[in-house]
Amino acid sequence: MPAERVADRTAGAAAPPARIVWLARAGGLLVRALGWTWRIRVTHDDAVRRARAEGRPILFTLWHGQLLPLLYQHRGESATVLISEHGDGEIIARIARGLGYRTVRGSTSRGAARALIESARVIAGGGDLAITPDGPRGPSRSFAPGAAIVAQRTGAIVIGAAATARPAWRLKSWDRFIIPGPFARIHVSYSDAASVDAATARDAAADVDRLREQLAEAERRADG
Repeated sequence: MPAERVADRTAGAAAPPARIVWLARAGGLLVRALGWTWRIRVTHDDAVRRARAEGRPILFTLWHGQLLPLLYQHRGESATVLISEHGDGEIIARIARGLGYRTVRGSTSRGAARALIESARVIAGGGDLAITPDGPRGPSRSFAPGAAIVAQRTGAIVIGAAATARPAWRLKSWDRFIIPGPFARIHVSYSDAASVDAATARDAAADVDRLREQLAEAERRADG
């Protein structure tokens, strides 16, 4: 199924409360206004550029707290983001769509089976997919097996993405969500590419520690 059709799966859902719509609209305007001032440096993106040159879809992993600067960095690339069905997820989903993303709704705790199927379809259709393995409610930096299972089912390469920002606000949330301040210096970095060569989804879940370390490597590079 083409990624465009996957993104429309929530079209028949009930309309969100007006408060959610208003917060998403205000948040989108704030992100664009702040983003215009951000100075972004990108390093260690060889694996990303190689995959793009070869026409290979990428499964990006990133921590939930670093979602905002990474969404801004990859805006307009028509990638798809897996976002939870919770209320906060609706706000993030609307902001992401305003930046040019498609979305798949669900998580390991809610709508998991459908989310995994639709995520695999995005990759099969040739699109990039981003997953926050510790979302939507943590604990922070806990790595749920969903990304490993999608990679096993599709043969997609996995690349960890990380970002640091100074100055930045950190929300008092479980993930310490980062909002880069005006004129923030943002460093975005990536891991090397990895694959999940497992016979079954159960075997793929055993690769979680390796993918967590891959994402940690992207973080170390972004901190450098």
